[in-house]
Amino acid sequence: MKSAIRVILPHPFLTLLMIVAWCLLTSSISLGNLLLALVLGILIPQLTYAYWPDAPRGVRVLKLIPYVLMVIWDILIANVAVAWIVLTKSNRAMRSMWVTIPLDLRTPEAITILAGTITLTPGTVSADLSDEGHALLVHALDAESPEAVREEIKSRYERRLKEIFE
Repeated sequence: MKSAIRVILPHPFLTLLMIVAWCLLTSSISLGNLLLALVLGILIPQLTYAYWPDAPRGVRVLKLIPYVLMVIWDILIANVAVAWIVLTKSNRAMRSMWVTIPLDLRTPEAITILAGTITLTPGTVSADLSDEGHALLVHALDAESPEAVREEIKSRYERRLKEIFE
């Protein structure tokens, strides 16, 4: 039998995230705005609970914070790199390629965050996930080799996500 807290807050982290997101979107932390955010943060997870087979378990939040900071840094650096590529290289000089990344990750949340990280970083886009969830298809705007792209994604992002989620 479920505890009363789990009935009211089936996904407490999602509730907190929704409250923070609502306040950021409305640019207000007034009492009325907080109450509306709280109501939405409680009702939406309850109404969508049937579509969430399992809540993520064992997420190491303290390891997630450095990961987010690293991704923000990578996005900033990649913006400059992509701007440089666009301004200085011709289309023929760019080494655009598709790369298949075999995944060691197995949790859907970790795979989703990896795909999102790749897409958020300018110069790369995650395009497809294999039916079994064992490989991710990535397009790189300009890369030395498929092996270099594969190694960077696996060592820089996937390894850290494995530590956070698995």
